[in-house]
Order: sequence, then C-alpha cells, then structure tokens
Amino acid sequence: MPELTAELLLRGYSVGIFPMAEHRDDPEIFWVDPQRRGVFPPDGFHISRSLARTMRRTAFTITINTAFTQVVEGCADRADTWINDVIFTLYKRLFIQGQAHSVEVWEKDTLVGGVYGVTLGAAFFGESMFSRRDNASKIALACLVDRLNRAGFSLFDTQFLTPHLASLGAIEVSRATYQTHLRIAQQKPADFTKPALATPYEVVQRMTQTS
Repeated sequence: MPELTAELLLRGYSVGIFPMAEHRDDPEIFWVDPQRRGVFPPDGFHISRSLARTMRRTAFTITINTAFTQVVEGCADRADTWINDVIFTLYKRLFIQGQAHSVEVWEKDTLVGGVYGVTLGAAFFGESMFSRRDNASKIALACLVDRLNRAGFSLFDTQFLTPHLASLGAIEVSRATYQTHLRIAQQKPADFTKPALATPYEVVQRMTQTS
C-alpha cells in the first residue's frame, strides 16, 4: 500500500472508501467500503421534543473551525478508537487545506462537544463526534446539519448507521445508491464556511418550523 497522504485520503473519499486503524497504537491503515452506508437525508434530522427544549434553553455556544485539533482529540479520547497518529495528522493537513471542518460546542470557555468531517464539493463525510456534557454531541450534530443545509450540501455521509444516529434520522442505503449520490454531490458547489453562525435556539427554530 502506498504511503497515505492527504491527497490519497481525498481520492479515497471521492470513490466512496475511508480509512481506519484497528486502534490508536496500530500504525497500519486499512480502507473500508461498506455494503450498506449510513447517511442523513437532506432535512431528515429528527429533533425530539426534549432535545428541542434543551436547545432553546441551553447556554452552550457554537463555533466552527476554531478548535479542530481539540475536537479530533476529543473524538480520539476513548478506550476504543480508530484514530491513530497517521490519521490524526492527515486530518489536520486537510483542515489546513480547507477540506476538513469542525463544529464546536462550548460551555463558557470549555470545549464540551464537537463533530468533524471532510468535504468534497457538496458531500460531507462525517468522521466522529464527542460529548463531555449531556446533549453536547446531539447539539453539535444538529448545528452541523443546519449548516450543511444552508451551505448547499446534498450528501451527509455517516459511514455506518448506529442506533443512536438512526434515532436522529439517519438511514441506511446500498453501496450502489450511495455511489450515485456521491458522484452527483461531488459535482455541486458548497461552502461550509459561508453560512453565518447560528445559535442552538436559531437552529431548533428552523428545524421545527420545517418539520
């Protein structure tokens, strides 16, 4: 296998595969191409009444791309992680190139949650999220979905469908269906940084008005 570079990583995403490691201390990388793929349909995020109530009342603040490295560190800070040093370094390079992004959730000056991923055209490849307070990762995900919708993204890839993501509206599609959506999305323009920052209150108001 050739040395994994940021360019090769993007090439992998462009054809529908993504890298993983067995654990943080394993230097080996392998490519994953699931037969069934998790995705969030456009406008498909499900916001429960309890989460909506929390988002209307929360004192959490939201930023984008201000603590990318810390978000990846937060995602890797668990007993079982596929983010090894090689993958960590490559995502930081993609961030510098403007093709990896993060949404951060703050409690005053403390980072309490976040999510990050990679972009190609109008495709967003969600990588991982973390939470250090109740609902912080759900709020990060809701704010991410809102940003993707406002920025013109047409594909939100979650890689796998977990029960948690399914409860929030994610679905599973075949590899062939995913490949079709991926080809179309890569040809469309989208700018993750363009939409104005939105508070959790503003996000939930938009989502509940259109649901």
